[in-house]
Amino acid sequence: MATTIKTPRGQIIQTTTASGKVKAELTWNRNFGAVRTESFSRAQKFVDSEVLRYCSALVPFQTGMLDKSGKLGTVIGSGLVQYIAPYAAVQYYNTAESRPYDANRGGKWFERMKVAHKADILAGARKLM
Repeated sequence: MATTIKTPRGQIIQTTTASGKVKAELTWNRNFGAVRTESFSRAQKFVDSEVLRYCSALVPFQTGMLDKSGKLGTVIGSGLVQYIAPYAAVQYYNTAESRPYDANRGGKWFERMKVAHKADILAGARKLM
């Protein structure tokens, strides 16, 4: 027979076995949620800023506005990186993945960045967790 007492601060479980009574106490850490939330938030900010940083060298470049639109359209820590230039989608989906002036710059820059730098970004985020 087990007796369980639950409270918002934790719980006590007492049970009787053949060798006698066993008592276990579980105490909740009140700061657990806040600490974990802050940890996740720091990691998300890191991921967002690293995505922008690594993508910057891959974004097609004529005037620099497409790259800047990514920095302007992204709220660091939101988990959503957006390039807000009106022509960003056309440049991303409907152009070649390299340019005559720079073989690294071209369409699908996020996908290409993930292939090259995903492990680095994940390792950095793990350190912050």
